[in-house]
Amino acid sequence: MRLRPVRLLPGTDLRSSVEELASALPEGSGFLVSGIGSLLHAQLRLANEADEQSLNGPLEIISLSGSISRDGAHLHMSVADARGQVYGGHVCRGCEVRTTAELLVAELPGYKLTREHDSATGFKELVVHRAGPENAA
Repeated sequence: MRLRPVRLLPGTDLRSSVEELASALPEGSGFLVSGIGSLLHAQLRLANEADEQSLNGPLEIISLSGSISRDGAHLHMSVADARGQVYGGHVCRGCEVRTTAELLVAELPGYKLTREHDSATGFKELVVHRAGPENAA
């Protein structure tokens, strides 16, 4: 495993930028192990809800983590508003970086992550594959 620090600049979309990172990772797979920074506004999908919730900022990113693959990212984030109220959920598009987003990405050479339909959950779930010549068909 190799760690890669990344800074996202003001005005960038957090989720889209993290998903774009997949193209630079070995086998297009990794984990976002840490993230801090600030947002102008956030779009989060709360647990067991179909619709996204819009949060107006400024917001501080308290924690951010998830999996990254060429099939997309599965990210969870906690943010706090100016009063210290904390919100958390699935990261959706529309989370715009205010001053910075500082990320630590773990590259996973030798592994390929995919998101495939799981009949038990009804969702696309993480599937871990060994990558490399010894696993080629």
